[in-house]
Amino acid sequence: MTPHNEADLGQIAKTVIMPGDPKRAQLIAEKYLSNAELVNDVRGMKAYTGYYKDKRITVMASGMGMPSMGIYSYELFKFYDVDNIIRIGSCGGYSEDLRLLDIVLVDKTYTEGNYALTLNNENSHIADSSEFLNEKIEETAKNMNCKYKKGATLCSEAFDLYMTDSKEFLKRVPSEIDYVACEMEAFALFYNANLLGKKAACLLTVVDDNLHGGNASAEDREKNLNTMIELALNTTLSL
Repeated sequence: MTPHNEADLGQIAKTVIMPGDPKRAQLIAEKYLSNAELVNDVRGMKAYTGYYKDKRITVMASGMGMPSMGIYSYELFKFYDVDNIIRIGSCGGYSEDLRLLDIVLVDKTYTEGNYALTLNNENSHIADSSEFLNEKIEETAKNMNCKYKKGATLCSEAFDLYMTDSKEFLKRVPSEIDYVACEMEAFALFYNANLLGKKAACLLTVVDDNLHGGNASAEDREKNLNTMIELALNTTLSL
C-alpha cells in the first residue's frame, strides 16, 4: 500500500488504462470488464481490476493535472510493478485537422512547468511516449478502422480556457513543437515512465475545439468517448 493506494501487491495488473475521472473509470469497469473488483478507493480515486476479454487489466483514475498524474503513475510504476499505462483523456484541439470528438495519439509533449526539475533535478520540458505502445495502438486502430491524428501536445499547468491570455502562452512554446492539442497530464506520465524504465502512451478526445469553436457537454466528456476507450482496451490484448 501507499498513502494514495490501498491495493495489495498483485491486485493491480501489469497494464493500466488511466482516465482522469473516477466516474469514467467506474463506467469503463462496469461496461467492459468481467469479474471487475474495486481495489482502490482512497480519496475516491477508483481502481478496478478485471478482465477485458481474456486480458487482465486495471482501470484507474489519475485525477486532473500533472501533480495528480505524477503521484498515481509513479506509484503504479515504482511500487506496483506496472509495465504499461495508457492514458485516455480529453483535450483542447489546436489543429485545423481536428474537430470535436476526434482522437489524438500523442507522440511527445511539451510543458513549461518544472515537474522534472522538482522530481528529479532535471531541467527537462519535453517527454516522449513509448514507441512500442504507440505502434500497438496504431496497429489496433488500423484493425478497427479507427481514425486518429498523431502529434505533440502542450501539457499546461492551467486549464487553457481559463488562461488570462492563451495567445501569450502559445507564443512561449518553442517553434519546433508542432502541437495539435493541449492537455494537462501527459508530461508527468511520460516523464515518470522514462525515468523508471516503463512504457506510457496517451490517447485523447477533443472536447474543446479552440480553432473552430464548440465544446462537448459535461455528459459527452463523461460518457461519449467510447471509440477512444475501445481503442485503448483492444490495444491491451496485444500487450
